[in-house]
Amino acid sequence: MTTLDTQRPRPGSDILRTALRRNLGAMAGGTVLMGLYQAGETAFPIALGLIVEHTLRENRSLASLAVAIGALAVIITTVSLSWRFGMRILQKANTTEAHRWRVRVAACGLQPVARDVDLKSGEVLTIATEDADQTADIVEVVPMLISSLVAIVVAAVALGLADFRLGLLVIVGTVAILSVLSVMSKRIGSSTREQQARVARAGAKVADLITGLRPLHGFGGNHAAFGSYRKVSTEAKHQAITVAKVNGVYAGTALALNAVLAAAVTLTAGWLAFTRQINIGELVMAVGLAQFIMEPLKLFSEMPKYVMVARASAERMALVLNAPPVTAPGAEQPAAGGDLEVDCVRHGPLRDLKFRVPAGEFVAIAAYQPRAAADLAAILAVNVPPDAYEGVVRVSGRDLADLSIESVRAHLLVNPYDGEIFAGTLRSNIDPSGTSGTVPEAVEASMLTDVVALHREGLDYAVRDRGANLSGGQRQRLSLARALAADTDVLVLHDPTTAVDAVTEQLIARNIAKLRKGRTTLVITSSPALLDAADRVLVLDDGVITAEDTHRNLLASDEAYCSAVAR
Repeated sequence: MTTLDTQRPRPGSDILRTALRRNLGAMAGGTVLMGLYQAGETAFPIALGLIVEHTLRENRSLASLAVAIGALAVIITTVSLSWRFGMRILQKANTTEAHRWRVRVAACGLQPVARDVDLKSGEVLTIATEDADQTADIVEVVPMLISSLVAIVVAAVALGLADFRLGLLVIVGTVAILSVLSVMSKRIGSSTREQQARVARAGAKVADLITGLRPLHGFGGNHAAFGSYRKVSTEAKHQAITVAKVNGVYAGTALALNAVLAAAVTLTAGWLAFTRQINIGELVMAVGLAQFIMEPLKLFSEMPKYVMVARASAERMALVLNAPPVTAPGAEQPAAGGDLEVDCVRHGPLRDLKFRVPAGEFVAIAAYQPRAAADLAAILAVNVPPDAYEGVVRVSGRDLADLSIESVRAHLLVNPYDGEIFAGTLRSNIDPSGTSGTVPEAVEASMLTDVVALHREGLDYAVRDRGANLSGGQRQRLSLARALAADTDVLVLHDPTTAVDAVTEQLIARNIAKLRKGRTTLVITSSPALLDAADRVLVLDDGVITAEDTHRNLLASDEAYCSAVAR
């Protein structure tokens, strides 16, 4: 089997470096534009101070005043356009990067054999959404950090030219603020990691509850299940409150320190003007910069927090991306139209299971133990890694472990008894890729024609998530239609008709035998109709094949078989 990742990032820091490296162009453009924006914002009070100073001079002229006002107009235009286009570039890069990580995490989560990582599907979903988005924020954070630094440097230089003590005050104050906030940001990072983990566990729990809601109601376990979810959700809530408190303290501290620095600059400039060490224009510039510097200082002081959050999310993504596949990949291709062979397989209740389905034959397996049937279907579907069981499964004479998963999926399809139904239409559920040429035949063979005819939209009838607007029998027939429409060389069906009535089941059995004539088909079932339609029946009892014949001959000669399948 092949994996979708050939070059996986290692720790979370490598993920962040990867995100930064492949967005260097966008980040460079965004940094330049956002730097212009911050420089323009800072230049505004400088220009205003120069205008005031010019106005107070005795040799002032209207022409030079007009030039100064024009310069202000240029500054304002630069600020407006650079912000607009800079943010557009950065947000596009951010969104694109988040999409890339979502796809990579989803690709790992959709591996046919789960990766060796202790995460449930709901947790992987949270990592593929929230954590991917927060990791991609680093693409915006770094340019904003640099542009804020540009504004602070410009302000410090301008104030230093007026009086070196003002520039020194800005530099020392900024370093002090960042030193305090960098210590606080570490607490935010650890708290955020814990919050994300608890939210992911709550998401996994609710996903499990939704999936098993009907059976839970059936045996009265819904209250205990809801109590379990409430506990997990409460833990996530408490951790979210803790993170909110830490973020609140961080934001409040940053705002207070920034305000103190701005006030210090203003008061120092006022004292210097009072003692005539700077002129009125420089005082206006200093007071204006003290106000304008609040925004870049705020952005600059928030960056450590965002970096820590991005790193925490990247480390959670690394849990999935770095997890080794449970099985080693293969690269071979099976021959077309081949057979299926299970040779001395031992796994769970299966012990030395051995049988062969020749190419083009329709074989049914009557499994007396449901667990044995489920394990056999899981092995054939490659949901169990080949090195997790003894024995060999061969497709077209080649070991399953030596085949790439893409070739297995193209050649061998296992349709589980609980096939998922997705939000979309009947057509998109039957033919997800839109490439099948046998959709009408599959609809007819699965007896889904009444569902199609029931709605004027036909195959374009909207289906809700998990088939919520379909009955159990309709969902099962829709899943069967999807399996038949795939038209694979080898098809394995696991209890495809348990939710339909006897008459419909009889028709479906005949239709499957007719549609799959000449193609290799294996049905794991206890349905008399499907067993009768098969060319031969294998009896699976206590993990081994104990009998083999046609359905009718077994009914006449095997009392145990008759008791197990007769309805």
